[in-house]
Amino acid sequence: MTDIFARLESLIADRKRNGAAGESYVAKQLARGRLKLAEKLGEEAVETVIAAVAQDDKALVGEAADLLFHLLILLGDRGLSLDDVRAELERREGLSGLAEKAGRQT
Repeated sequence: MTDIFARLESLIADRKRNGAAGESYVAKQLARGRLKLAEKLGEEAVETVIAAVAQDDKALVGEAADLLFHLLILLGDRGLSLDDVRAELERREGLSGLAEKAGRQT
């Protein structure tokens, strides 16, 4: 059985191709456009931060799940996946965080 992230990526891809905004939350989010997807991700990030500093572990886990879910939707909208994110993290593995950040092109 695949893990939950793989299943969610598959579901998001299916909703992107075949979903009706009136019948699917994912399709509804995708239909709103990339700017709204990014705004929603930002909203979920803020809620995660608030939960981290002002709420209990259960709230933080719930908000983190929302954040990851909406990140998957935004990545899927761009035709990207967690495999792309994994590849970038693997590229950075073994580098000092300070050195990696200094080496980024601006």
